[in-house]
Amino acid sequence: MLAMVVLGSGCAGGQSRSLLDAAAAEQSQILATHRILVATTRAPAAEPAEMFSGARGDALSFARVDVTIPQGHQSGVLERPRNGQRRDAARHFAAGEIGVFPAAPDFSAALRESLARTDGRALVFVHGYRTAFDSSVYRAAQIVHDSGYAGTAVLFSWASTGRTVDYIYDNNSATIARDGLEETLRMVRAAGARRIDVVAHSMGNWVTMEALRQIEIGQDNDASGILGDVVLASPDIDVDVFKSQLRRMGTPKRPFFVLVSRDDRALLVSSIIAGNRPRVGDYDKDDELANLGVIVVDVSGLSSGDRLNHARFADNPLLVQLLGDRLNEDDSLGGDASQITGRIERLAQGFGQTIGTAAEIIITTPLEVISVAVGQ
Repeated sequence: MLAMVVLGSGCAGGQSRSLLDAAAAEQSQILATHRILVATTRAPAAEPAEMFSGARGDALSFARVDVTIPQGHQSGVLERPRNGQRRDAARHFAAGEIGVFPAAPDFSAALRESLARTDGRALVFVHGYRTAFDSSVYRAAQIVHDSGYAGTAVLFSWASTGRTVDYIYDNNSATIARDGLEETLRMVRAAGARRIDVVAHSMGNWVTMEALRQIEIGQDNDASGILGDVVLASPDIDVDVFKSQLRRMGTPKRPFFVLVSRDDRALLVSSIIAGNRPRVGDYDKDDELANLGVIVVDVSGLSSGDRLNHARFADNPLLVQLLGDRLNEDDSLGGDASQITGRIERLAQGFGQTIGTAAEIIITTPLEVISVAVGQ
């Protein structure tokens, strides 16, 4: 039974690894194009069109990918070909142009140029387990597009093989990548960022929390001073480890947002692999986490485009728009749950039946617990 669940679990799917395999589309068939700047701990792929593999590199590498969004795109959906089908830019997310930066200074120059155009705003996305490089690029583009994020998009892609059976390998790769993410955040800061938002998913939260912990306890923690929102979606972290990380870091200057789901099947498998230890993403004691200075958002009641209920943050239209609404504001919402509640209610009215029937979002802060009804 466990084997059947494992075979269906993970954070990404699809067999194609090439970024240049798509059939071309007319410009009228393209809804938008987003440039994703990439910092990665992956090794270069043997096939140039794949850019990077699941093997671990010796140092950070840097790239850029221009991702096109098909005209028929629906919010919360990452349109991709079925297994065996060819990617078609008219119907699927596709790479329009790719490039590798020869060295860190070239990447920094691209960052500086982009940040100058986006008022110094940067979003760093950290993907999760079982995610090949091409899938991480497309997910980053989907989040940027559906959230309406207006800043510079940076993908931090660590060395996941994209294979379900490599959970331990991926976990070790995530640990190795914490120094690379710390370096990336410092590079974004040095390139002129005035605010850095971070969105992490699944095992990517382990990389993120370790990197932020290193920055916070280091002698030179200037990068933490410009952190905007940190959104931890479905964290695949042992809950005791997470508590120890927060205690060592201290109360965040801006509360972290932790998105949890009680019905997350992928995290159920992770907890079994870890000796039946609860993961943060499906932990049922929100008050314990909130008392450490985070805002816990229980989204179990919302619909999910993922049958494992593991990627609601990106595939539920309300949540991805709420994410963008949050990221595109400087200081809105703050730590006040009543403000968050009002924002959710206003957005929910615009989505109606797409949210689900009689659903709710439960928000737990250090001061209060609020249940917000959404849908019809």
